[in-house]
Amino acid sequence: MIPSHSSPVAPMLAKAVPTVPDPGSVSGGLSYEPKWDGFRGIVYFDGESCEIGSRGSKMLTRYFPELTEAFARLLPGPCVLDGEIVVRAGEPGSERLDWEALSQRIHPAASRISKLAEETPAIFVAFDLLGQGEESYVDTPFEQRRAALEQLAGELGDPIHVSQTTTDVDLARRWLVEFEGAGLDGVVAKPLAAAYSPGKRLMLKTKHHRTADVVLLGYRIHKSGSGVGSLLLGLYDDNGDLQNIGGASAFSDARRLELIDELEPLVLRDEAGDIVRGETEKNRFSSNKDTSYVRLRPDRVAEVRYDQMEGARFRHTAQFSRWRPDRDARSCGFDQLERPIAYDLSRVLV
Repeated sequence: MIPSHSSPVAPMLAKAVPTVPDPGSVSGGLSYEPKWDGFRGIVYFDGESCEIGSRGSKMLTRYFPELTEAFARLLPGPCVLDGEIVVRAGEPGSERLDWEALSQRIHPAASRISKLAEETPAIFVAFDLLGQGEESYVDTPFEQRRAALEQLAGELGDPIHVSQTTTDVDLARRWLVEFEGAGLDGVVAKPLAAAYSPGKRLMLKTKHHRTADVVLLGYRIHKSGSGVGSLLLGLYDDNGDLQNIGGASAFSDARRLELIDELEPLVLRDEAGDIVRGETEKNRFSSNKDTSYVRLRPDRVAEVRYDQMEGARFRHTAQFSRWRPDRDARSCGFDQLERPIAYDLSRVLV
C-alpha cells in the first residue's frame, strides 16, 4: 500500500562524509545529485488534494498553497514524492537559492502566507518516488525508483522539478565546487541498489567545510541551565564595526562547565558588579526562546569550522576548533572568508 499523510513515512537521511565517495565504495554503485538547501518535504497526493510532510512532525501544507495547487493540477495521479522545497531569487542568468525568503514562508497569519506565495513562490525539487497509484516503491531499489520518478515528473515543468543525477564521480566533484555559487551546499550519493529506508542514514552527503578566525562576543547558557550552550561569534567589517555572524555549539557536558570558568575573566560587568547581558533577534520558528546572552570583552579569538555563508552570517551553526591566542581580535575581518564563484541556479535545475 502506498504511504499516506495519515500514516507518514520518515524521510531517509544521509551520513556526512569528508569527500565525494568513489562509486566502487558501495556494492551496486552510487548515483550522485546536488544537495539542495531548503525544507525537506514529502508530498502525499491522493489524486485530488495533497499534504506536505516535513522531516519533523510539522506539516508544511498550509505554508505553500502555490505548491499544493500545482501538485493537484500537474501530477497525473496518486503518488508520494520525496524532495526539497526551495525559493529562487535573482535575475535570469544569476539566480540562486534564497534561504531567507524561504524561512519567511513559515508564518502564522494566512494573509501573510498568501502574500508571500505570490511574492516569493516556492518550487519543489523531487529526488525520489515512494509510491504511485496503489503500489509502494519503498522496498524498490533506488535505480528503479529514479527511473519511475523521471517518467512521472520529468516533464511536468515549473514549479515541479526533478533533481539532476549522474553516476560520473568526476562530474559530481565538479558539482560540489560549481553549484555552491547557486546556493547549494554539497553533493549527495545514493546507493543504486538500496531500498528506501525511512529514518536511516544510508545516503552519503559531502558538504563544504572551511575555517575562519572569529571574535568571541558572548555566550548563552545551556538549555539545562548549567554551562555554556553556545558561543556568539563576530567579525569586523570594513568600517571597523564588530558584527555578529552566528554561533558555535555542540560541546560536551564537561566542556560546557569548563567554559564558564575559562571565560569568566572576559565577562563584562556594570558598576554594581552585575553581569552585562545582550539580546539577539528572536527566531520566527521559536519566538518564545530566550535570546539573551552574557556579553564578553571582545579580546578572545577562536578558530571555527563552517560550511557556507548566508549574506554576512554563517548559514549553519559553526563548530569550535581551538583558541587562537596568537591572533589579534581586530585583525579578524570578513576578508578572510572564501566566497564561491556565482553560478546560475537555472543551470542546476535543467
